[in-house]
Amino acid sequence: MSLSGKEKFSYGLGAVGKDMVYMLSASYILYYYQDILGVNAVAMGIILLVARVFDAFNDPFMGIIVAKTRTRWGKFRPWLMIGTVTNAIVLYLMFSAPPALDGNGLVAYAAVTYILWGVTYTMMDIPFWSMIPAFTHSGKEREGLSTLGRSCAGVGSAIITVITMLCVNALSGGEERVGFSRFTLIIAVLFVIFIAVTCINIKEKSTVDVDAPSIGQMFKALIQNDQAMAVVITIVLINCAVYTTSNLVIYFFKYDFGGDTWYNSYTLFNTFGGAVQILAMMLLFPLFRKFMSTIRIFYVSFLMAIAGYAVLLLLCFTNMSNVFLLFIPGFLIFAANGMLTVLTTVFLANTVDYGQWKNHRRDESVIFSMQTFVVKLASGVAALVASLCLNLCNLSSDTSDAVSTAGASGSSVVGLRMTMTLFPILLLVIGVIFFHKKYKLTEERLKEIQEV
Repeated sequence: MSLSGKEKFSYGLGAVGKDMVYMLSASYILYYYQDILGVNAVAMGIILLVARVFDAFNDPFMGIIVAKTRTRWGKFRPWLMIGTVTNAIVLYLMFSAPPALDGNGLVAYAAVTYILWGVTYTMMDIPFWSMIPAFTHSGKEREGLSTLGRSCAGVGSAIITVITMLCVNALSGGEERVGFSRFTLIIAVLFVIFIAVTCINIKEKSTVDVDAPSIGQMFKALIQNDQAMAVVITIVLINCAVYTTSNLVIYFFKYDFGGDTWYNSYTLFNTFGGAVQILAMMLLFPLFRKFMSTIRIFYVSFLMAIAGYAVLLLLCFTNMSNVFLLFIPGFLIFAANGMLTVLTTVFLANTVDYGQWKNHRRDESVIFSMQTFVVKLASGVAALVASLCLNLCNLSSDTSDAVSTAGASGSSVVGLRMTMTLFPILLLVIGVIFFHKKYKLTEERLKEIQEV
């Protein structure tokens, strides 16, 4: 029997919940500890980098644990529920640092809770995606459910992007750290409820083995597959550019764009950007695909992103006070990022066929596990870069009592603008040049390989 609407809805709801939690942590942890609580920016950057690298290496071990689990509830749902409950608790603790802590104590608290958050998130994330073959029957059904899950995850991320600062402000009672604590509690409770619905309504219909490649297998597969290596390095460069900007954009609105209601402009910009990114994946990419090859669309996307950052830099040095002007570079950057997300997945899939032709072995799970690994690594590197920028520019809530209404000092603002625009441009230029030199799997070449 095929999946019922109830089962699809339940799985999609779980995806919404898990990515609400992920986006809250990924987008606001640096801001919460560095800007609100005053933790040293460099210390936070190191914590985030170490934690993300540790988390990336932790993924294969969790896969092995899940693979060896045998219970009357199956191998996936127990870990999914255990991971969800513990992650929700740690998430709340992470955004509810005790007021009495300061200095080294606060740094230690941030490090312990963030690393624990990553470990417990992996505990539920691995079984959430690995369980799909256990309750689906055909490749088409699995592909459809995977697409549904990814789409719903995007919805969860978009919800957090849009509502966080508005809700934090409404719940704060004049104290931002209190607003974050209360908002996080609401999200944590919703997370547990959503995943509980998933676990209750979805039953494992078959026993499947979880393919959990080791770190050694990942790197061995890359070394033997030069095209996979080319795509993975390009993904690292793209994601470092994107995550650097996403970490700094809230500081741009607070300290550069300014105003008492800067969070309204920030929310409006993120809402527009999230909508553009989704529409680019669903509509713009298929439209371009009608008259362009995937590689040509890839280059067009790079040019759009670079142009967007250049326009943003120019606008930053004008007397800009209208958030709608930022929609111009925002459209170019978010649309490009949406299409690049689709294309990198397509290119990785192509390298699997290439690897089978070259090495007589399909390393599909290994290659795609490496994608998760490098994305986490890139997010850690970007967090460190953003933290160094904040430290050098001396941007934090105690910089000036009037900074949120009058804007930060000139040198601080210039440093912020340069880091969030020129640094991504540099990474994207390196990325497109590297990709052009190394990636050889044109559509014609792929046809030749598939016909062999």
